[in-house]
Amino acid sequence: MESCPTIKNILLLDSEGKRIAVKYYSEDWPTNSAKEAFEKTVFTKTQKTNARTEAEIAMFENSIVVYKFVQDLHFFVTGGDNENELILATVLQGFFDAVGILLRGNVDKKEALENLDLILLCLDEIVDGGIVLETDSNVIASKVASHSIDSGAPLSEQTIGQALATAREHFARSLLK
Repeated sequence: MESCPTIKNILLLDSEGKRIAVKYYSEDWPTNSAKEAFEKTVFTKTQKTNARTEAEIAMFENSIVVYKFVQDLHFFVTGGDNENELILATVLQGFFDAVGILLRGNVDKKEALENLDLILLCLDEIVDGGIVLETDSNVIASKVASHSIDSGAPLSEQTIGQALATAREHFARSLLK
């Protein structure tokens, strides 16, 4: 029986293992303390690896964890022990690259905390209820950017993408009148 690939959680932790942004899609960790214990275990077992150039894969508590580090941020994607590692790695890479695009290449803890709303929207665009929706970082970043547009801002203060989205919105409104 074929099934849709599912994600158990996506974690973004700092260099001390503290939460920046996390999203759980599985009931494997029913309480907040169980979730924090899992995060601590994963962080402790992976912190000595060199996952800065490419993603690494590890098994923890009947789960496959794919992870990658940049600066003082640690990205993790967890799936079931029978999940395809390539799919998990693709989700991780999509999240990693989308965050890089949204933070304009300044991928560090300070910038991530200042733009936490964008990162949380990014998680929502990638996975919904454990089902993978999107893995293309450019698509993810553009959807997140379109959600966060301040259409009241003057066009001169918007990026080209934001200005086009605002123009589309105004055009759509004029057609509906």
